[in-house]
Amino acid sequence: MILACHLAADRAGEARRGRSKIGTTQRGIGPAYADRAARTGVRLADTLDRDHFYAQLKTCLDAKRALLPRPVARTVCNVSRVGRETLELLKPLRDLIVDTGVLLDGARRKGKRILFEGAQGAMLDLSAGSYPYVTSSHTLAGGVCVGTGLGPRALDRILGVSKAYATRVGGGPFPTELLDEMGDLLRNAGGEFGSTTGRPRRCGWLDVPALRMAARVNGMSEIALTKLDVLTGLDELKVCVAYELDGEKLLEPPYDGLESVKPIYETLPGWKEDVSGCRKRSELPENAQKYIEAIEKWVGVKVGLVSVGPDRDQTADLVDPF
Repeated sequence: MILACHLAADRAGEARRGRSKIGTTQRGIGPAYADRAARTGVRLADTLDRDHFYAQLKTCLDAKRALLPRPVARTVCNVSRVGRETLELLKPLRDLIVDTGVLLDGARRKGKRILFEGAQGAMLDLSAGSYPYVTSSHTLAGGVCVGTGLGPRALDRILGVSKAYATRVGGGPFPTELLDEMGDLLRNAGGEFGSTTGRPRRCGWLDVPALRMAARVNGMSEIALTKLDVLTGLDELKVCVAYELDGEKLLEPPYDGLESVKPIYETLPGWKEDVSGCRKRSELPENAQKYIEAIEKWVGVKVGLVSVGPDRDQTADLVDPF
């Protein structure tokens, strides 16, 4: 559970980092995950037994009290008040707290079809991403098993989602970032502003090494290439196909030194034709089809779905994951 103390700790932690701040949403997510690893966190299941809940809450708040300024700690680390407010908020949810692994396994055994949707991206994964500029959880497909209680053999198809260009929110290395009018064009045309915070996203050319790594660590079956329509009207498109670091050519991001890599670009012709009405890949402009084919060749994974607009029906070559 994310409590008020976690939000306060998130804000304090970012302030202490100064110029080296991670760029978190300051919604308390990182400190809550840190508490889980430290075994001081409070789970929803802990609230089912009042005495056990208050004991675990005290452990959590005692650990936070020493890390926060006294005026803040007095407010967010008051066990009695926080416990009372939390239990009141959870009243409508009490009967919904279940073992998700058992629930999902039962549905699977009955032949039900289950669709999991991941958040964040591969480069923000706690282990595989551009550490320390990552989120607090495992965002890869394998995170489904960790987070739900199902085994890896329950995943029979993995559709990787990638924009036709690259974006990033918050701090951290971004080899293909465009700090010019082209970056502004992609941001405005693609509506690249954080859905939670409204922060403008950093935009750049498609990063194949990052996408190649994402395909490998997720075990992608196909790629869903989104926002292809945003690239319409550009005379040419650049694609980063590899990095150069200390004279060495890299096909995937290095574990260290990503901020120092030099992108190696290939240039492809753009297209002027409107793609928003295309519903089959064969209906796309020739250069758009060549762009997709080049991505498939470089990444080694087929593109099974292409998004050509914001509406749900604006897709070409829809892949049925079931």
